[in-house]
Amino acid sequence: MLKIENNRGILKQRLSEIQEKISLLESEHVEPLSEVGEETEKSVSGLQKIETESHQQVIIAERQHTQLQLELGRKQDQLDLLRERIKDDFGLVSFEGDQKYDDPTPLPFNDELVEDLPYLEEIPETHEDDIKRLKSQLRRIGAINPEAQQEYFEVKDRHEFLTNQVADLDKASKDLQEVIEELDTMMEIEFIKTYQAVNKEFSAYFSRLFNGGEAKLVFADDEKPVEGGVDIEARLPGRRQQGLALLSGGERSLTAVALIFALLKVSPPPFCILDEVDAMLDESNVGRFVEELRELSKHIQVVIITHNRNTVQAADVIYGVTMGRDSTSQMISLKLEEVGDAYFA
Repeated sequence: MLKIENNRGILKQRLSEIQEKISLLESEHVEPLSEVGEETEKSVSGLQKIETESHQQVIIAERQHTQLQLELGRKQDQLDLLRERIKDDFGLVSFEGDQKYDDPTPLPFNDELVEDLPYLEEIPETHEDDIKRLKSQLRRIGAINPEAQQEYFEVKDRHEFLTNQVADLDKASKDLQEVIEELDTMMEIEFIKTYQAVNKEFSAYFSRLFNGGEAKLVFADDEKPVEGGVDIEARLPGRRQQGLALLSGGERSLTAVALIFALLKVSPPPFCILDEVDAMLDESNVGRFVEELRELSKHIQVVIITHNRNTVQAADVIYGVTMGRDSTSQMISLKLEEVGDAYFA
């Protein structure tokens, strides 16, 4: 037991010595290192903060750089556009200074046409109104057409040609108008002359066909005899004067025959064709009609279509259609001078 106690005492002593050495080492080495580590951590934290701030500044700088590049591109486009506008607006100018341009050199015009413009950094504000006014004038003038002179001469020649054509047409129109007026005058004179002759013959034929009475032609409009037309006024034997519309069908037909005969008498044609003009006439009227027809046929070849027996007897030649023994239609012709009176009995 004594030995154990001795060993315990020795161990305690050694433990104390070790603890003293540990304390010594901590005070000599560990504590300074800890302080250095804390300072180092503080330095690292500061550097990390500086790094973060620097990174943020780099990002901001990159954004600013991108924006500045975009702005530079826009400014460059504006500058190019401004140069193009200068080319368009001031093509015939020369610039002062030693700066060389890649633009085409001004044309070799005289000094009065080509102006020398000074080099300017910016346009003075006082020139804005003048520039706007001049640009407005240029817009109104429009683009320059190098063929304008040739086109002008072509249009001028065309205009002169058309002007001469219009003058010729106006003259021709006036000449035609004068001819029309002369023809109208001649037509009116001839119409009145023919009207008077026809009116005279019409009155005579009317009296003979109706065995009395009177009839005449009257103008519907005395001021415009040609345009107004002609009316018929008739007075039958034993009746008062009345218009053509108040006559019966046979009376109107015989009146029309009198007018036709009057027209044929005044202006006789080579031949005339009458179709059933005697259809509504009674026997006494047909007799007078046939007498006048024979008198008219001395000067005019008359072809008459009729079914009246008395009219047929007045003809020189008869053409007709008959039915043969085989029940077919046959054309026949007959000269009455070769037929005896017994044929009509």
